[in-house]
Amino acid sequence: MGCKPRIIVTGAAGFLGGRTAKFLAQDPGYVEYDIVATSRRTTRAQELEGAGCGFKAGDLTDLSFCNDLTKQAEIVIHCAALSAPYGDYAEFYKSNYIATGHLLKASVENGVKKFIFISTPSIYFTFSDRFNVKETDPLPRKMPNNYAKTKLMAERKVVSLNGRGIETIALRPRAIIGAEDSVIFPRLLKAYASGKLRIIGPGQNVADLTCARNVIEAIVCAIHAPNESMGAAYNISNGAPVQLWDEINYLLNGLGYPPVKKRIPYGVIRAISLLTELLYKIKRSRSEPVLTSYGIGMLSKSLTMDISLARIKLGYAPVQTTREGIDEFLRWYKNSL
Repeated sequence: MGCKPRIIVTGAAGFLGGRTAKFLAQDPGYVEYDIVATSRRTTRAQELEGAGCGFKAGDLTDLSFCNDLTKQAEIVIHCAALSAPYGDYAEFYKSNYIATGHLLKASVENGVKKFIFISTPSIYFTFSDRFNVKETDPLPRKMPNNYAKTKLMAERKVVSLNGRGIETIALRPRAIIGAEDSVIFPRLLKAYASGKLRIIGPGQNVADLTCARNVIEAIVCAIHAPNESMGAAYNISNGAPVQLWDEINYLLNGLGYPPVKKRIPYGVIRAISLLTELLYKIKRSRSEPVLTSYGIGMLSKSLTMDISLARIKLGYAPVQTTREGIDEFLRWYKNSL
């Protein structure tokens, strides 16, 4: 890396972080920056370097690494997180809250101008249908899992520091899909392949999805956002809620698979998932149960968000539709087989 100012992208071995780092490195609008991708894992280092990124491996829970990483940086895009529906609180606290705090501290000390935090709308989830949720709506008293709990803690820390030597902003993208997705669609396909994927309840639940390209668009908007738009959290989605099971079956059809038709009552599968989680806790198992109550809820309950604040304050406008995002994933997935 040369002497240009840097844009740091954390979590670059993951889905969104990797896509974001490569996009910025290949966009002529950011030639005045060195794009530095970082992750604890080195599995994608060669790929990222081939796309024009610098790569620095390290652990964000190490304050000295954060200090070294943020030298010469003007912008930090913090995508890294421990994202799972189940797990030990201490691990989530360390990965999501402590790491964010270290990165923020180092960013302030090294004169970083903007800190863009990728948060989550999981904080809205209540195991019931919710529509058109706004950022100003009251949050549930209890978070659905340790991931949401620690991400909310980190988001509040980020936003509270705005104007105190740094500009900060949080984005809450809902259910990210697209090429390189290693979470949502792969999990669904694994469940389908094992014969365990069922329509839960009536199957009429409506959901917001967000193409990775749209999240990147929101990040670009945040990079260029005026001062008065900083210091807040913004909902991000494709802006067009969909019938979730229609889109899942569209995905399956794209791979030549029959659609999911078998159903299971929500109450039955929820009870099984809660019992499974209890048994895992009793055994102190570190692995994730096949069934989690949160995962069941996500597949059976409606959750849509109002993105008007991001449209108005950030100038955000989705550039890719849900079906385009699914098609993008299908092309990538077939090529990776």
